[in-house]
Amino acid sequence: MIEVKELTKSYGPTLAVNNVSFNANAGEVVGFIGPNGAGKTTTMRILTCYLTADTGTATVAGFDVLEHAIDVRKNVGYLPESAPLYADMGVVEYLKFMAEIREIPKSQRKERMRTVVDICGLEGVIQKDIGELSKGFRQRVGLAQSLIHDPPILILDEPTSGLDPTQTIEIRNLIKDIGQEKLVLFSTHILPEVAATCSRILMINHGQIVANGTLEELVNQVRSENILHVAIKGTEDEITTKLRQLEGIIEVTPVSTDNGIVRYEIASGQDISDVSSTIFNAAVQNRWDLVELNQESIDLEQIFLHYTTGQTRGTHPPPKPESNEDVDSTEEE
Repeated sequence: MIEVKELTKSYGPTLAVNNVSFNANAGEVVGFIGPNGAGKTTTMRILTCYLTADTGTATVAGFDVLEHAIDVRKNVGYLPESAPLYADMGVVEYLKFMAEIREIPKSQRKERMRTVVDICGLEGVIQKDIGELSKGFRQRVGLAQSLIHDPPILILDEPTSGLDPTQTIEIRNLIKDIGQEKLVLFSTHILPEVAATCSRILMINHGQIVANGTLEELVNQVRSENILHVAIKGTEDEITTKLRQLEGIIEVTPVSTDNGIVRYEIASGQDISDVSSTIFNAAVQNRWDLVELNQESIDLEQIFLHYTTGQTRGTHPPPKPESNEDVDSTEEE
């Protein structure tokens, strides 16, 4: 439902979006993440027809964003980071206003308003002015306006920015529910939110897509070597020598020794279960006291660092941008 091909956008000499290509389909919740100024907001603004690209193409719900901008807008619900709200309007008044702007037939407006009030949990504040609401409820009202015309695609820019943990969880659950039927593309800096919410992750850095896949796929891409954490009680020199002789072991690195327990990081190019069995059998044969044996876990934060700074071990560095400019420094992210 979203197809982006070789999209490029510059602000003067600054290259904000650099040859970006990706697809996203109905029923997906796609997390769009990257450092500040990476190109997230610029890409979203192009997809919602707020900006035009310099080169490349993008279609949304089958419509070209340049040639059929009105049709794109009819099929997209957009929530920018600063929700487009009027503090002096009541919630009902505002939703009615948005329904009129979206050209929803009069006979359907009340039903659509009731639907988004129910979806976004606004029943308790429906009679209040927007200016009286907490930031969490204002975000809900902003989300309601993006849903009022029942679009098949939602594009949300930092929908949980500035919310407290409870409000963040509520909006996160709301996005997951909506994503069962619609395509949701949303940006965020809260990485646990992406891991908990998204079916797929797009990562952008210096205006380029540097990673695209499920969390499991990205973990496997980053983990080129299997890393085991092993703790054995015994003599360090003897244990280290014998571990290095085992089949499938690439590197054995003693990390610390405490009360006779030596902790190692062990790198292997083989299947992790095979190597674990090899180490366990060696411990039995040598009568070592095996205290710990587990695989190193890689979380989204480590994946993010790998693709944006190259700081994770055992992998190739992330792609470098083609421009040396301070990319997207004017972007509001």
